[in-house]
Amino acid sequence: MPEIDYKKLQFKSGLEIHQQLDSSKLFCNCISVLRNDEPDFEIKRKLHAVAGEGGEIDIAAKHQAKLDKEFVYQGYNENTCLVELDEEPPHEINKDALKIAIQIGLLMNMKIVPLTQIMRKTVVDGSNTSGFQRTVLIAMKGYLETSKGKVGIESLLLEEDSARIVKREEKREIYRLDRLGIPLVEIVTAPDIKDAEHAKEVALQIGNILRSCKVKRGIGTIRQDVNISIKGENRVEIKGMQNMNVFIKAINNEVERQKKLSDSKKPTEMEVRNVLPDASSKFMRPLPGSARMYPETDLPLLKISRNLINEAKKDLPKLKKDVEKDLDKLGLNKDMIKLLFKQNKFEEFKSLLKIINKPVLVAKILLMYPREIAARSEKNLEEVEKILDAHFDSVLQNVKKGKISEGHIKSVLENIVKGEKFEIPDIDFSKAEEKIIKIIKDKPGLSDKAYMGLVMKEFKGKIGGREAMEIIQKHLK
Repeated sequence: MPEIDYKKLQFKSGLEIHQQLDSSKLFCNCISVLRNDEPDFEIKRKLHAVAGEGGEIDIAAKHQAKLDKEFVYQGYNENTCLVELDEEPPHEINKDALKIAIQIGLLMNMKIVPLTQIMRKTVVDGSNTSGFQRTVLIAMKGYLETSKGKVGIESLLLEEDSARIVKREEKREIYRLDRLGIPLVEIVTAPDIKDAEHAKEVALQIGNILRSCKVKRGIGTIRQDVNISIKGENRVEIKGMQNMNVFIKAINNEVERQKKLSDSKKPTEMEVRNVLPDASSKFMRPLPGSARMYPETDLPLLKISRNLINEAKKDLPKLKKDVEKDLDKLGLNKDMIKLLFKQNKFEEFKSLLKIINKPVLVAKILLMYPREIAARSEKNLEEVEKILDAHFDSVLQNVKKGKISEGHIKSVLENIVKGEKFEIPDIDFSKAEEKIIKIIKDKPGLSDKAYMGLVMKEFKGKIGGREAMEIIQKHLK
């Protein structure tokens, strides 16, 4: 592909990023957990487009309604209630989700909106049982500092995620309701992005801010869309831009597509396109407009008090890059730091660090020992971690008290995984060193191996060989 002159083409681009928050659902108390077991029930619906606040029906809603599809919704008793089924009015907005959204806004230098109207956004593609999605403006007019200048953050909205698709047929679609209602923030940047590389930089920077907050991790929890236009052409939204490996190529392909249409005097349609694995894209539907928005009549205006903002500021998360610097200062290597975030174990690390202030040891216990134990066990890593998670606190409490030596931790954890009852050793390792010193003084001049035999005889296997040798060699110097 020839080099693109973005400036000459008057390239304009902005991002829309959707991120699930880690809390219960937005307008009810149902847990936000995705499941793969057999659903407890299913219902069938047909959806119809309705006029927005201005009295007009949105073009995208008209397009979907013409398809005349039947929608089947599968649900579970534990995380699907009448709110998801659109048979009960929404409850008061989830305060935890609201606080997380405020914190994300503050980290992007945004102004929090003190009084705001919860809105309904018409969505009749089957992903919402009600035919609309609830959304509310939380913050606006922020910015990020980037290598190519400031990029404005126009708005941050808090909304309910859609149901997830299970199967598509020509006239019938099947959805799961476990995802419907999970809190989601939508972040919309200004069209300040200069080129494809810049778009990727901004996307990664926003991603780092989001991961610093209490958000869900894993496939499907974050979705990125890119809006693109060139001189004289309409805006096109490219969906499904999660794969950063095709991110730049997909943007450049869209620029080339619009340029060819422009050169051929064929105007670019205002449309939504879906990115494909080869970084090309295909038409999905017309681009929605403002005609699909209308007020939510079942909920009052949302008031965000100064006290709530101050509370969000009080425990405002550190940005991931700053946390990484702190972890580096604590002595963790780059691989450990990367694994802490990749495995989503940073909060657990902080919790265990409060028990015993030995960062490298805690990181090894969380990240390395379970893998090493799983490699020698009949159980897989997930099973090993599940067993050990319940015992990390107790083991470290006993390390702190001197009941378990640091060198003996892995063997204790291995025994736990084997199903042996966790019992506190009856030896105090802080006093064990005193006994070893006495053995050396009573019989001076022996080799370290000779002393090892005497120590192991004294302790009758209640101290590990490595720990004993470390103490012996320390006092023979």
